[in-house]
Amino acid sequence: MKKLTCSIGVMAFNEESNIGYLLDSLLHQELPTCAINEIVVVASGCRDRTAKIVESMASENRLIKLEVQEERLGKASAINLFLSRAGGEIAVIESGDTIPERTAIENLLRPFSNPGVGMTGARPVPVDAPDSFMGFTVHLFWRLHHEMALRHPKLGELIAFRNVVREIPSDTAVDEASIEAIVTEAGYRIAYAPDAIVYNKGSETVRDFLKQRRRIMIGHKHLQRTHSYTVSTMRLGNLIRLFSRLGEAGPWSLKKIVWTLGAAGLEMFGRLLGDYDYYFKKKNPFAWEIAESTKTLKDD
Repeated sequence: MKKLTCSIGVMAFNEESNIGYLLDSLLHQELPTCAINEIVVVASGCRDRTAKIVESMASENRLIKLEVQEERLGKASAINLFLSRAGGEIAVIESGDTIPERTAIENLLRPFSNPGVGMTGARPVPVDAPDSFMGFTVHLFWRLHHEMALRHPKLGELIAFRNVVREIPSDTAVDEASIEAIVTEAGYRIAYAPDAIVYNKGSETVRDFLKQRRRIMIGHKHLQRTHSYTVSTMRLGNLIRLFSRLGEAGPWSLKKIVWTLGAAGLEMFGRLLGDYDYYFKKKNPFAWEIAESTKTLKDD
């Protein structure tokens, strides 16, 4: 049986602490029904050893290829560079600060056996310890993301889509959602692959959390205005139904109640900040400030 082929694009900005582990994991994927044609790392404005590490690994494995953007122009620009050369039937995009399980790519591509599926997304699992407020918050929101995606797919961190997307808007701050919009406009449906596990790192500080949330909120507002597309997590009815299910998560202690309310308050505040930035300050940070506390994945 002919194997489904994919090109993997890794978008990297100053990822020297993680890029080697990520590429090693991709090179050792278990792939009984699909094949990786190439792994293209786009090093965008890197000021550390990211490019040198990739160059060294590329000299030992022909699958790895390096593209360097001297100036950091935003993740969308890096994705478009990858898409311009991707040759596989399926394009896979992975953030440079994640690590996939060994079956992640296989499980991510399996739904494409259905010709109506145009895009899939993996299940992000945080490595943060859940015994602090921010660790609890990160686990809570990724668990809610998982519960939401099971009913109304919302994809991120590691995605795959049929190689029909030529480019995405260069000014988007929510690249996965922009690809969702293009794929659904082309008549395909999107699918969640909960058995495709990818590990990531959440924010360790309130400052970094809010930095991410307000930027994402701006990106979704811009996408709504320019493409009339709304992801599932931006629909109020979906969020109300999701939070109403929190009571099913086992016994509640006072600390859990307080931390849950605190996490909800942070999310609401981040969204309000995003609204303020977008409507009053006219911001659209498609080349965004990095949340540094999310960059120590392997150490954890």
